[in-house]
Amino acid sequence: MNHRYPKASGVILAAGRGERLGAPTNKALVELAGRSLVRWSAEAFAASRAVVEIVAVARPGEEAVVERILDGLGLPWRVVPGGERRQDSSLAGIRAATGEYVLIHDAARPLVKPNLIRRVLEAAVRHGAAVPVIPVRDTLRYAVDGFLRDGGPDRTDLYAVQTPQGFRRELIQAALEDASRRGFPLTDDAGAILARGGRVAAVPGDISNLKITYPEDLELARAILASRG
Repeated sequence: MNHRYPKASGVILAAGRGERLGAPTNKALVELAGRSLVRWSAEAFAASRAVVEIVAVARPGEEAVVERILDGLGLPWRVVPGGERRQDSSLAGIRAATGEYVLIHDAARPLVKPNLIRRVLEAAVRHGAAVPVIPVRDTLRYAVDGFLRDGGPDRTDLYAVQTPQGFRRELIQAALEDASRRGFPLTDDAGAILARGGRVAAVPGDISNLKITYPEDLELARAILASRG
């Protein structure tokens, strides 16, 4: 652990499903170049030297599988069961974490770089909450009944959000618990902070930090790994 950082925990969400990927199992357990997606993510966090522990959130019943995958990681870790929704799994991981700060990451983003992990943590320490983002490059349109409508969002200030998302642990825990009480659905953890009027810093993300969703994404990830040597 690099001692210029406060104590931080990496929370890796591995409780998803693999329907769109066409996988017969949880996509976090799918292999990429001989390692499961959750192992790739965990190794990146270990290499970052920004966290003192990993909390992996598994689908209930798959805890032992994830434990075997993380064996020999070289960093303290534990596996906890997740919940029905993504935000429930985030909350389970945060409650199990011991760090003053948490970095919440989707296991389905296996190519995250240690440098990005460090930069997100540094911004979270400065601002309380921070996420990596990349500018939206494509033209966006609305489509209704299979046809495009005139007009669309202005891309000037529009960004795609990635993980890991970093927070002061007490801040994000309170925000997620509030969202749960209100029945407020979330697509990412930063949304819980924003829903309460909080501020979240935007950190330049990494285009190669792609999310594995479709079979083609695995092929692209293999190509990126090959280019890295």
